[in-house]
Amino acid sequence: MPQTDMPLEQLRSYRPEIAEPPGFDDFWAETLGEAREAARTAPPARFPRVTDSPLRTVDVYDVRFPGWAGQPVAAWLLLPRDAAAPLPVVVNYIGYSGGRGLHTDNLLWSAAGYAHLVVDSRGQGHATPDPDPAPGPQYVGGFMTRGIDGPRHHYYRRLITDAVRAVDAVRAHPAVDPERVVVTGHSQGGGMALAAAALTGDHVAAALVDVPFLCHIRRGVELATAGPYPEIAHYLGVHVRDDPESVFATLAHFDGLHFARRAASVPALFSVALMDPVCPPSSGFAAYNHYAHADKDVAVWQFGDHGGGRGSQTHRQLDWLAAHGLGPDDDGTRDS
Repeated sequence: MPQTDMPLEQLRSYRPEIAEPPGFDDFWAETLGEAREAARTAPPARFPRVTDSPLRTVDVYDVRFPGWAGQPVAAWLLLPRDAAAPLPVVVNYIGYSGGRGLHTDNLLWSAAGYAHLVVDSRGQGHATPDPDPAPGPQYVGGFMTRGIDGPRHHYYRRLITDAVRAVDAVRAHPAVDPERVVVTGHSQGGGMALAAAALTGDHVAAALVDVPFLCHIRRGVELATAGPYPEIAHYLGVHVRDDPESVFATLAHFDGLHFARRAASVPALFSVALMDPVCPPSSGFAAYNHYAHADKDVAVWQFGDHGGGRGSQTHRQLDWLAAHGLGPDDDGTRDS
């Protein structure tokens, strides 16, 4: 895959000014307020242990917590066996079209000594349906156009709400240190981590944002040759040839650039791959350059595709967390 975006020198300073939707903060305050109110009458978060797991060094819990509209969202919680609580926890969001998978698919963070919450993606994974009570139209396959006629019923309003509610749920678990919550994800999961960092305030201690999706969405639609963004291009080419602005006005409510500006209390490590056909590197750099916290860094993978740095990025993340006092052997004291 050749490099088809800007040279790295330009990417490092690429900070486009993108207009925010009117009432952006009110939209999300209302959204999360409704979800938390619905959770008051929904079944509370449940963490039943998986008793037939073949794992011998990890305890596994088959989680359900109330997300959007109080609807149950599935997750795995993996705890290193016999580790001294409370533990720092990594809340892991999943890439597009994926879900939490099998608990045996997700062993790295618990092997490193962290509690690890692997959050299912509603409608994409197999354990969490997406029963929107008043669904908007969907014009092509996938999730990008599900509810495209307005932000209130768009799919990503529900998914981002679930991402925030996952943080709420895991902070209350007795094995978890609520002051050492790390949000992480790759692609769509990176977009969810970015949104959670902005919308949970000081409830998140750090964000690991890998080749993030849903950042500078319009540029992604214009440049991406693979992945979800072409769903929007296809829809616009067939249905909205004369007025694309209404579509981008809906999607702007979920754009990571606006969340990045609001993540002032959360240090972050990003990654960007320069040969990424799914999330153009300029879209990731746009989010990084707008990120509000001064303590931020970005790993650039010159010949990386959408896989980014793969295992090498994980090594960087572990080292970065340890340097920020968020390793499993740290005492939990956070810098002010």
